[in-house]
Amino acid sequence: MASDSTLNLRQQKLFENALAVYDKDTPDRWQNIAKATGMTVNEVIRQYRLLIEDVAQIESGKVPLPKYKTSG
Repeated sequence: MASDSTLNLRQQKLFENALAVYDKDTPDRWQNIAKATGMTVNEVIRQYRLLIEDVAQIESGKVPLPKYKTSG
């Protein structure tokens, strides 16, 4: 996956929550997400692009799914 991001788990969760709160129709979306996460607008946009790239790779089958143990 493309995520060579430097976000820690807490920052990642803040970022994901902010994306859910400030959707694509929100005025000043990137500025609001930056405020909510403590990131700069440029960092937010970069992180979003990485996320979109990751999702595209997963959906295209380029990322192998983990082998989960089955019960029983």
